[in-house]
Amino acid sequence: MSTSMAPRPRQSSEAEEPVGQLVKQASEQVSQLMRQELRLARAEMQQKGKRFGIGGGLLGGAGVVGFLALQALAATAIVALNLMWPLWVSASTVTAVLAALAAVLAAVGRKQVGQAAPPVPEQAIDGVKADVAEIKEKAHR
Repeated sequence: MSTSMAPRPRQSSEAEEPVGQLVKQASEQVSQLMRQELRLARAEMQQKGKRFGIGGGLLGGAGVVGFLALQALAATAIVALNLMWPLWVSASTVTAVLAALAAVLAAVGRKQVGQAAPPVPEQAIDGVKADVAEIKEKAHR
């Protein structure tokens, strides 16, 4: 009975060492996890950038060909209208129609650009959020 009444001896530093190791491991794992998430974000952005570049190049080529086709169409329309009107009236009419079409396309394009979401690494952000939530959940246990 005398031993149960005596104050317990303080734990040595050997008992605290595993806690220190656990904290060190957790810190290393969190650092490694963040590096992996950053690598994922970089890879995702590179993939999106490549697709954007290819798509932009194709759209640029389509724009050039479309512009040439529009020039041919305008010339055809001017020649066709020249059968009924003088040449200057035909050319002015086609020019006015094309200018109105350009204004409508510019307004619609500006609206679409304004609604475009910024390019962000969505998978990496979702992964980081999930990791943080899991770390918080396990920390509360």
